[in-house]
Amino acid sequence: MISVIIIDDEQSALKSMQWEIANFCDDVIILGSFSNALEAKKFLNENVVDCVFLDIEMPEMDGFQFLDSFKNRHFSVVITTAYDQYAIKAIKEKALDYLLKPIDSDDLKSCIEKIRQHKEEHSIHDRLERTLETMVQKNHNQIKKISVSCDGKIIFLNPDDIVYCESDGNYCSIFLENKEKIFITQKLKFMEEKLQDLYFFRIHNSYLINLNKVKEFHKSDDFVVLSNHVKLPVSRNKKSNFLDQL
Repeated sequence: MISVIIIDDEQSALKSMQWEIANFCDDVIILGSFSNALEAKKFLNENVVDCVFLDIEMPEMDGFQFLDSFKNRHFSVVITTAYDQYAIKAIKEKALDYLLKPIDSDDLKSCIEKIRQHKEEHSIHDRLERTLETMVQKNHNQIKKISVSCDGKIIFLNPDDIVYCESDGNYCSIFLENKEKIFITQKLKFMEEKLQDLYFFRIHNSYLINLNKVKEFHKSDDFVVLSNHVKLPVSRNKKSNFLDQL
């Protein structure tokens, strides 16, 4: 099943695209239709979709400004517009496809096939990542490394090098002992599950820390100081369990 959302400031265009997908595209589910790009951005920060059908000329925020507002995109993009002068810029923005309005049914079906192939390729990439992680763990015996995807590559990390991880909506930042910061397009829950069997604890909805890196805990203000001198808050409902773990 392919999940999509549609963004277009014209209600007639939204209804037309909904009708085309419902009648000509199998295994496609529309998770949302938005006439306001800001509302669509909020939805994407809280949900995962395979593809966004995106109009260009919209008030408040045009299609390209909308794409620029994402640090990293976890969805593919199909530009839908009545104007062909945006084709070159669409290519530069790495759009998966470009559909001219009124949208031809055959073009739409061809586009859906591209989305399906793109999704399958990413699925293969994820399976390869898991396989490589297993191999690395076997080769390092007691050193259990974890893998994360970043900027089109797979990075293998020694958990002991991780000081803490910070949530950023649907994304996450990993802060290392060497002061390097790694930004990944996964939620903090992803890192929590990766590190669940190790000495890590989620002290706050936004922070997962390496307990080995804790230098101080300030009881009166409920915050920790880590080995890199960063201060992070400890949620009151996490405080008791946190102290038990220490």
